[in-house]
Amino acid sequence: MKKQFKKEVAIGLERTSSIPDETLTEMDLEPLPKLVQKYIRYTGALGKSKVKNVRVEFNGKIRGNPEDGWMKFKSVQYNFFDEPTRAFYIKARKMGIPAFGLHLYKDATAIMVIKLAGLFKIVDAKGPKMDQSETVTVFNDMCLMAPASLISKNIQWEEVDSVTVKAKFTNGNITIGATLIFNEKGELINFISPDRFECNDGIHYYNYSWSTPASNYKKLNGYNIFTFGKTIYHRPDIDFCYGEFNLSGITYNVNQ
Repeated sequence: MKKQFKKEVAIGLERTSSIPDETLTEMDLEPLPKLVQKYIRYTGALGKSKVKNVRVEFNGKIRGNPEDGWMKFKSVQYNFFDEPTRAFYIKARKMGIPAFGLHLYKDATAIMVIKLAGLFKIVDAKGPKMDQSETVTVFNDMCLMAPASLISKNIQWEEVDSVTVKAKFTNGNITIGATLIFNEKGELINFISPDRFECNDGIHYYNYSWSTPASNYKKLNGYNIFTFGKTIYHRPDIDFCYGEFNLSGITYNVNQ
């Protein structure tokens, strides 16, 4: 899995390295809702290079079900924005045994593979529901980790009220929706989508509302960005938080 991760990252890096650098300007922001403009300005992206790719590192804890114990993890991911691509590699421990996972989204197609000890495959998820789910994840990454990418023409915006906008993001033949909630500072504090499926075995998929509350904005590499987030499925009987993420590193327009 790590070889596949590195291969896809290398392809994306080579492709985006040929894209000329351009500066994000006020003119780029004009078509966007005022709240989104304010958010992009708040993050410090205005006046810097438009984002071609991003490398992100997290650490935190995850679990598969409410009754499961938490597993500590570390992850590395790359996102490429010219052709929406996401490569996410995670290392954790399950009952003392190391577990490794690969999420790969490319050409509007997604896979999720998890192995114990690097040998025994316990999850192998793919198909239309996984494709749709990971399209939601890709848009969530754009919103929280690469605000400069929100000038994309693949997004349709709708202003709702003084703190809320709705968006539709299209990639290939998949369109997903989300609601973005901001605070008075201009920080994006929640992302909610009805279009993601919970799946922790690669077989069963459940369409629950999914949210990613974000907080603790700090300056990293010249950008104001969230450094703590949660991933929550809103099941009929419980709001199930299955992940807590601490942002430990983020770099834009990388070449390695």
